[in-house]
Amino acid sequence: MRMNKPSRFLALLRGINVGGNNIIKMTDLKDCFETMSFTDVTTYIQSGNVIFSSEENDTSALEEQIEKVLTETFNYQSRVVVISHQQLKAVVEQSPEEFGMHPDTHKYDVVFLKQPLTAENAFTQIVARKEVDFVFAQNGVIYFKRIIANLSKSYISKIIALPIYQLMTIRNWNTTHKLYELMKK
Repeated sequence: MRMNKPSRFLALLRGINVGGNNIIKMTDLKDCFETMSFTDVTTYIQSGNVIFSSEENDTSALEEQIEKVLTETFNYQSRVVVISHQQLKAVVEQSPEEFGMHPDTHKYDVVFLKQPLTAENAFTQIVARKEVDFVFAQNGVIYFKRIIANLSKSYISKIIALPIYQLMTIRNWNTTHKLYELMKK
């Protein structure tokens, strides 16, 4: 039996180390991923970003495996979005025009989606405030840009009230870009 060459993936965990809930140390998280036979495991900041290599290439199968083990190991209902290196490359390198280019005047976030939710379906449900929020659906994610001077008027916080919110995890543009740089190493 010929094994696949390991591919690089990013696991984005929802709802850990937020507001004192579901506290998981990154060293414990790294160890947990290694017990699942993943290699080259690296964590980035406390919000649940894990880069790893696996011979399994099916992201849905990886999500299912990781969620099961995390739920059992850390005693919380785990939700994970797994994306490939190629997917993250597209998210960063094919972002909307000028996305991330004006950090002094705009905040930038990427909304990563868990299957079966698609960017097109999520886009139709997200409400953006005219002239404050700018929302784009492409590369399988939602890009969310808002004007810093009008942050209090932004509708991004309304996302948490959507039923589909359980199928989303949000990372700011700087974190997304840094994760991509780490995956390239």
